[in-house]
This record gives sequence, structure tokens and C-alpha cells, in this order.
Amino acid sequence: MKKETPAIRPLGLYVHIPFCKQKCDYCDFYSLAHSEEKMDGYTAALISHLEEVAPRAERHTVDTVYFGGGTPSYLGEKRLIKILKVIEKRYKLAKDTEITLEANPDSAGDFKVLRSLRRAGFNRLSLGVQATDDALLKNIGRIHTFEQVRLAVEAARKAKIKNLSLDLIYGLPGQSLAQWQTTLADAVALSPEHLSCYGLKVEEGTPLYTRRENAGLPDDDAQADMYLYTVDYLKERGYEQYEISNFARPGYESRHNLKYWTLGEYAGFGPGAHSDFGDVRFAYEKDIDRYIKGDLRLSETQNIPPRERDIEYLMLGLRTTAGVDAKAFENRFRERFDPMGALLETYEKQGWCRRQGSVWHLTPTGFLVSNQIIGNVLDVLAEGKARRAAAAARGDFRVIK
Repeated sequence: MKKETPAIRPLGLYVHIPFCKQKCDYCDFYSLAHSEEKMDGYTAALISHLEEVAPRAERHTVDTVYFGGGTPSYLGEKRLIKILKVIEKRYKLAKDTEITLEANPDSAGDFKVLRSLRRAGFNRLSLGVQATDDALLKNIGRIHTFEQVRLAVEAARKAKIKNLSLDLIYGLPGQSLAQWQTTLADAVALSPEHLSCYGLKVEEGTPLYTRRENAGLPDDDAQADMYLYTVDYLKERGYEQYEISNFARPGYESRHNLKYWTLGEYAGFGPGAHSDFGDVRFAYEKDIDRYIKGDLRLSETQNIPPRERDIEYLMLGLRTTAGVDAKAFENRFRERFDPMGALLETYEKQGWCRRQGSVWHLTPTGFLVSNQIIGNVLDVLAEGKARRAAAAARGDFRVIK
């Protein structure tokens, strides 16, 4: 009998570039000061890693590539193109592969560089704008100005980049609702295809955490007002929300980020990069020196068979406006959805979620308390599992289904 060939599956690649010109006060991502002397060594290490993993991806088609950071644009066009050429040579890419480059506005103002990157294959640019008020930017350690944002957008369009995303942050120190409204209006006036709007989280270990008591941070109610205004304002202007913090014109949703929220496969490269590849979740140690030497140590690893991804399905699906499908959940995981459905019905009465057929999704006000809702849903799931396990232990198989 002829052996059946495994189906070809989609795969996303994440390439971490950990260099920054200056670390922002709120940032807790793994990134280092801009270091020219390490960049060539790091580029060589990335290429070696990509080539090493390529044989494991032979039965996959890469349909998204994401260069994130740090600030990938600081690596320089020649190194970025060199890395991308290796990916194109060693991996099977889809014809319409989404290839994203993150950049800071101060490093993306040369249209000739952007044109060179676009011709090499980069077709999506994500600019870290955060705010359009120069004083607010300076207060959080950003080194660009709004004028540089405008020039970067102008350069991107001149370079014929047709998929542009802007990252914004609300709840910044000293930021009022009126200032956030101005930032949104300024951003929309630049006509990006995609907007990511994140509520500021003050992470332990950052400079902002150290001065948090006197930083003039908006409280939870003020952040909630900013968020709800964002949802309505962007919807009126043609940007549909598809995840808690992400909005896009139709057809311009971030296909790479959707992999994270829909249990798609992705392979990460670089120190601190995460992967969900071959039913294993893992991350590399945050140590660039070891990485450059080829010492690829894992900081975490977890085997998760498909049937055991019920927690992730619920936790990630409820972050999206598509929500979770009760019928799909039961078919995929062979577990009853009714107990979670009963809980969601109580939240529906509070206006936090809605049901459309067998699909449950959170509302904008529900997204504000999504951590609470998701936590309670997962508690109900865990209680059901414990009940079935106890029933199985005593031989009562009537309760197990």
C-alpha cells in the first residue's frame, strides 16, 4: 500500500531583531542598545538558525514572515534583505506571503531604502508611532517626533508600500482623553490600512515602573473611556475591530498575528523568540551572546497535542471578535460546551458578550474585563475536567462525556 503523503500546512516565521537605538521607558521586550559591532554576527547566527530549521518545514508553506523587535529597521537594508533571501531560498513561500517589517519612524524616512526593501519582498510596514504629541513621546523615552512619522508614511507610500500599520498606545503618563482623540485623528489622517491600539501596561523592571507613582498615569476608568472611544471612532472611519487591540480596513488584518490567536503554527528565530511548531510550544533563552555563538538554549518547552489545546482555543478565541464556536469546540475537543455557555449567558445579560448561532464573542465592554471573563470560563472548563476524572476513577462512566 502506498504511504499517504502528509498534508502541506501553513506556517508563519517570526524573526526577532533585538536592537534598539534607545530603550523606551515602558518596554519589557528583549532588546539591546543599537550595536553595529554585533549586527553582522547576529545576522550570520540568524541565517544559520533559519537554515538549520528549514528541513523541518518541508511539509509547510510559509504564508507569513514577520521581522519584529526591538527595531528591525536598525539592522539595515542589506542585512534584512540577506536574511529574507535565505528564507526565500530555503523555505517554500506562498505566492501572496505577507512579509512585515517593524520600524521606528526615525529610521524609516528614506524612500529609497524602503523601495529597496519592498523590491526584495517586504510588503507590509508596521511603524511604532505610539502618540502624535511630541511631549508625550519624549516623556516615555521615544526618540522620534510626529513630523518624522509623517515623513516615514510619505516615504512608505512613495516606495509603493500598500500595506501600512501604525502602532499606538493609550493611557500614557499625563495623557488626557482629548490628547488620545487627537492622536487617533492624526493617525487616521495618514490613511493606514491597519491600526494597533494598545492600553499601556506598566511592567515591573522598566524605568516607568520605578516612577509609576508620580508619572501621572490615567486610571482604569480613564483608559476604559479611551478604549471605547477608539472602537467607535475607528468603526465610523472604516476600520473593523478583529481583536482586542487591532483594527483594519477589510482585507488588511495582520495575517501573521492572526496565527497567534487561531492556533496556527509559527516558528520563531532569535533570543527570546517563541514558537508553536510541530505540537510543541517553546522559546529561546534571552541571551544574544550565546545565540551568536550558535548555543540555542530553550528557556521553556511544552508538548501540547491537538486534543489538549482546548484552553488555548478558548483563551485566544475570546480575544478576537470572531469569538469561539461551541459546535466547533465540541467536535474538536470532544468536550461539552454547555457549562461554559451557561456562564457566558450570564455575561450576555450584562452586555459583555453576544451569541450568534453557536458562536460566542465578547463586546467592546466585555473586552475591558476580558481577563476576568476568560479566567472564569477556564475555571468552569477545569471543574468539568476534574469532575470527569473523579468519575472515571470510581468507574462511573455516565459522567465522563
